[in-house]
Amino acid sequence: MEFLMEICLLFLCGLISHFVNMIFQKRNQQCYMMGYECFKAADDRKLDTDACVKVVLRNKNLGLDQYRFLLKTIVSSGLGEETYGPRNVIDGREEFPSENDAHAEMDEIMFSTLDTLFEKTGVSPSDIDILVVDVSLFSPAPSLTSRIINRYKMRDNIKSFSLSGMGCSASMVAIDMVQQLFKTYENQFAIVVSTESIARHWYCGKEKSMMLSNCLFRNGGCSILLTNKRNLRDRCLLKLKCAVRTNIGYDNEAYGCCIQVEDPKGYQGFLLTKNLTKAAAKAFTGNLKLLLPKTLPVWELLRYAISTLRKKSTKGQNLNFNLNLKSGVDHFCLHPGGRAVIDGLGKSLGLSEYDLEPTRMALYRFGNTSAGGLWYVLSYMEAKKRLKKGDKIFMVSLGAGFMCNNCVWEVMKDGLEDTRVWEDCIDEYPRKNLVNPFTEKYSWINDECLNFVRLDDQFN
Repeated sequence: MEFLMEICLLFLCGLISHFVNMIFQKRNQQCYMMGYECFKAADDRKLDTDACVKVVLRNKNLGLDQYRFLLKTIVSSGLGEETYGPRNVIDGREEFPSENDAHAEMDEIMFSTLDTLFEKTGVSPSDIDILVVDVSLFSPAPSLTSRIINRYKMRDNIKSFSLSGMGCSASMVAIDMVQQLFKTYENQFAIVVSTESIARHWYCGKEKSMMLSNCLFRNGGCSILLTNKRNLRDRCLLKLKCAVRTNIGYDNEAYGCCIQVEDPKGYQGFLLTKNLTKAAAKAFTGNLKLLLPKTLPVWELLRYAISTLRKKSTKGQNLNFNLNLKSGVDHFCLHPGGRAVIDGLGKSLGLSEYDLEPTRMALYRFGNTSAGGLWYVLSYMEAKKRLKKGDKIFMVSLGAGFMCNNCVWEVMKDGLEDTRVWEDCIDEYPRKNLVNPFTEKYSWINDECLNFVRLDDQFN
């Protein structure tokens, strides 16, 4: 009997030890954000109305039909007058970009944001254990990670990864990769650099479905410092609560709805098809089915389950009884892909204009900066002093593949108010009037009597 009791006691001690180890292991696997810095180009890189018109008129492949399409697209895009374009486009060299143009573009974004990040956080480049760079359309040799390692003389045992081809949702892929690595390696510092190469990928043809990217994408990027060191958690801004990645590339329509191709004349560009909306809805729905149970409180999920059963029992009568996302989320950081994207996500999630304000303002001020876009939205929230300790931030990203990669962050402390790239203009936002000046200046292009005369004037 005593022997049996000893066996039971040993088993109980082993079980307790196992659970204690699991708890401590989980605590040591947390992913904290120590800081982030977004890129802001010089004022002479702004693509205002006049600068955009010069770029458009340089393209001799375009005719009246394309001009009208561009006018309609730019006016409805949600972009303002102060977004930034690549240097070679501003200088009129978009049709024949060089390798140096692409490297100069990447160097400016990567090194300026990393310099500021290292200075603000006090972390040395030699302390970095993991480096992830995501740039979809530019993958040189040596890699961009090697370029960073060389610039900052980082350690020879650093774990480096270069991600390409993942579009606007690449930043969330990189964040999730770091989180997974943190489960294996303790006491680590990780850097994620998210940006996109625009310089070598400005479309110079006349296919309407490929001209959209010129109207939406602009220069931008962000560098993020992450750690799993618990002794530094009091210095951190955010803690990653959960991340879910969804890739529906098995669907042919979804795979081809956002894809890099050549047009019939050999001009390379990004093709955006009408299937994009359908693919985004499918990927987003699939992602939410996995993410929301990890985010919302049990009582809200139970309420939703009961309402769903009631709907079935009433044979589809509309009871307007949907999930209340705000029961588990305080802020919504959506991908600023364009006004239509923001409107669609806002409607799907039942968000107010207050909820959508950070995304709309980031799009208006900086444009669609691809993988870096989410961090401009987060920076707006911080600059407006919206973030309080314990708040949950829901990040939503959509990208080529087709992918939907989302995550939830928890704010670690009060007093987050760094204005970062919004420093010189945050008091001017939110803008009440987001009408693009193209409407007033170039609406005459739709006038059948006057457009030919004025087009000739523009060329002269």
